[in-house]
Amino acid sequence: MYYTDDSILPENMAPLIITAAPYGPAWLPGDAADIPLTWDEQVQAAVDCYEAGATVLHFHVRNPATGMGSTNFDDYNYLLRRVKEAVPDMIIQVGGSISFAPHTAEAKAAWLDYDTRHMLAELDPKPEFVTVTTGTSLWDIASAFTAEDVKGTHMEDPKVQAAWQGMVVDSTPAFYVEHIKRLTKNGIQPYFVPGHIHQWDLIDHLIRAGIYKGPLNLALCGYGGGTLWRNPFDWMHFLQRLPQGAVTTFWSSMRGLISLSAMSLVLGQHIRVGNEDNLWGADGTRKTTVEQIKGVVRLSKEFGRKVATAEEARKIMKVGTWYDTVEETLQKNGMAPNPTRFNPGFLIWPTDGKLKPAVVGGDSHPIAACMIAPEPVRAAQAALLAGKA
Repeated sequence: MYYTDDSILPENMAPLIITAAPYGPAWLPGDAADIPLTWDEQVQAAVDCYEAGATVLHFHVRNPATGMGSTNFDDYNYLLRRVKEAVPDMIIQVGGSISFAPHTAEAKAAWLDYDTRHMLAELDPKPEFVTVTTGTSLWDIASAFTAEDVKGTHMEDPKVQAAWQGMVVDSTPAFYVEHIKRLTKNGIQPYFVPGHIHQWDLIDHLIRAGIYKGPLNLALCGYGGGTLWRNPFDWMHFLQRLPQGAVTTFWSSMRGLISLSAMSLVLGQHIRVGNEDNLWGADGTRKTTVEQIKGVVRLSKEFGRKVATAEEARKIMKVGTWYDTVEETLQKNGMAPNPTRFNPGFLIWPTDGKLKPAVVGGDSHPIAACMIAPEPVRAAQAALLAGKA
């Protein structure tokens, strides 16, 4: 991405898209006051987030009978249907980490490991997005936690933290290439979640190889070991590598998310909040997902940046849009064209072939030194001074 001299002014930024992540799959009921458990509570969480100002819902499902995250395909279809009925304008982004468990002996015999994850492409009703990782990596969400971060939760247990520290996201090409093909076939757009810059390189390759032909929506993920940490230079470098057409949201954890969200706001990017990532306010007191959303809305208002409506968010993210060719995909996303035998090296899109005039100083010559006015200006200034003498 690049920034012009006035692109950091809020009136020149796209309206802010707020993603809500209210289902807290890493937590147990009781870890936070707003962990939804019953079906009605899970639907109401979506409604409350939408009414507070969020237009994208990061979607997970909890089994009301056990309190644990559901791995039942039918549960996902059921809650998806209810949420779409309750908030039809909200953009639903299903978390792609789920592996559905087979519930019959026949299914257990027939399903392969990756098939349980590819079932996300078969959800009915269809969500707008499913998150997709590219590249197997450590995804240690606990490494950035402090003792205060997990106080009062089941993650105070060192054994639980150790288990999270060993979490590895399995995403080899054997998975993500096939997954994108299945999602695309079913009209579901992938929402890319690279944990570091080299996973962006894989996404870039997927587009240039024609495996994905559509708009580029993604999150920069900074949770700790194996992903981005909290060094702002790393986040800025990541942004610098992304094409101008990317629609980017910052994801991080606990109170570190608050600082990175403010950074995202003033850089014209987008924000995700919710109990999946953070349980706290900047003052160190507990904050619910809805309270976090309201805080972002308030901060955005103070900064002067408009919060996106659902209609605006769909337009910005190009929901439901697909491209026909690799070239169209590259150009629509603000990416350089693929090289060819006749167009090697530094790549730009073809122009009209007309020679453009050079940029020169005010006296038709290049300005030689900073703050030294061109000769015509100096002559006018001298005349004005002589008239005052």
